[in-house]
Amino acid sequence: MPGLAADAIERLSLVHPRGYDLALTRIERLLDRLDNPHRRLPPVIHVAGTNGKGSTVAFVRAMLEGQGLAVHVHTSPHLVDWRERFRLGRTDGPGRLVEDAVLAEAIGRVAAANAGEPITVFEILTAAMFVLFSEHPADCCVMEVGLGGRLDATNVVERPAACAITTVSLDHQSYLGDTVAKIAGEKAGIVKHGSPVVIGRQTEGAAEEVLVRAARRSFAPVSVYGEDFLAFEEHGRMVYQDDRGLLDLPLPRLPGRHQLANAATAIATLRQAGFAPTQKSIERGLLAVDWPGRMQQIRSGPLKAAAGEGAELWLDGGHNPGAGAVIAEALADMEERVSRPLVLVVGMLNTKDPAGFFAPFAGIARRVLAVPVRNSDAGLDPEALAEAARSAGLEAETAEGVEAAIRSVADGWPEPVAPRFLVCGSLYLAGEVLGLSGLVPE
Repeated sequence: MPGLAADAIERLSLVHPRGYDLALTRIERLLDRLDNPHRRLPPVIHVAGTNGKGSTVAFVRAMLEGQGLAVHVHTSPHLVDWRERFRLGRTDGPGRLVEDAVLAEAIGRVAAANAGEPITVFEILTAAMFVLFSEHPADCCVMEVGLGGRLDATNVVERPAACAITTVSLDHQSYLGDTVAKIAGEKAGIVKHGSPVVIGRQTEGAAEEVLVRAARRSFAPVSVYGEDFLAFEEHGRMVYQDDRGLLDLPLPRLPGRHQLANAATAIATLRQAGFAPTQKSIERGLLAVDWPGRMQQIRSGPLKAAAGEGAELWLDGGHNPGAGAVIAEALADMEERVSRPLVLVVGMLNTKDPAGFFAPFAGIARRVLAVPVRNSDAGLDPEALAEAARSAGLEAETAEGVEAAIRSVADGWPEPVAPRFLVCGSLYLAGEVLGLSGLVPE
């Protein structure tokens, strides 16, 4: 989305790479020139993980705001607008995305301090985040890792109030390693000596073992999902349990069984960080939480109109095998409640594992429409994507775009029950859908 900040970032992109170059030396040098704003922050909750970290950040924010606290939030990537990465807390209501002019000014100051030296755009934006968060009062900073953990630019925070590591699975192997254990080792790099660590639900024993070992090596108090805390659904409610007892809570506003584990990780993290959320503030957070592009129902706009009367349109930016598994589980739960034929409209980057993503949908999805990812130069060819779906046992074809894919299905739909569409496979694609639907995150 155009604006002063977007223009400033575009100019930086002409000089500095937009991708990742994992190291801390450049960001440390730059922060030193800026008088180390990362050392003048409110208490920091640092969150890493392959899947679920964004949702966990959203739950933490919502629960803290449910207590009336001002919460700064850093997330990445954005879906539509660069400002989504920087949310400034307020005490008189929920935090707001940073104003365009304020972000542009901070980026300008950081770029001037860098003085043209080698650096990535992400590192400049991370430094701008530290500047903004240090100059605006708040009760807490919630900070999502960009990539990995150990060498991520956010990992200059020296003593977080707590860190949380959500589900670890295969993704970004070229940066983080080719096994879950190696990737977990990179995520565990955010663990700091003596700072509490909360380990969210792990589907791979090797990941949990690496994370627990890292916490113990750092003499960090550690809480593990399934051992020290957990959550489950009972009678249409969420039950949270830890050594303090049980909490009877409403189900989270975010759909999917996996969100119970993410919400539980948020509760445990807040307790470990010393914020002592009340049951009322947790309830408020569960009911108010918002995380665009993750199992989000699209209820208006041209894509919903293209889907036809009675059809459902859902959106999720998940793009790796672990995400595929939890999305498929959520859709299977929907199918049990309200049965509809499922049609996937999928675009992915060429760095991902499409066959692994598609595997959990075998027997669930009726058809797959593979589409290009328009906002990235790394989009996977739709025919290759369709072939990956076929290899997973799914019926697949290609379409020239999301709207064309939806129309091609809806116009000739032969059955009395309208379909359930899910657009998925890429955060870039999620951003395109939100933009087309007029649903810019706020």
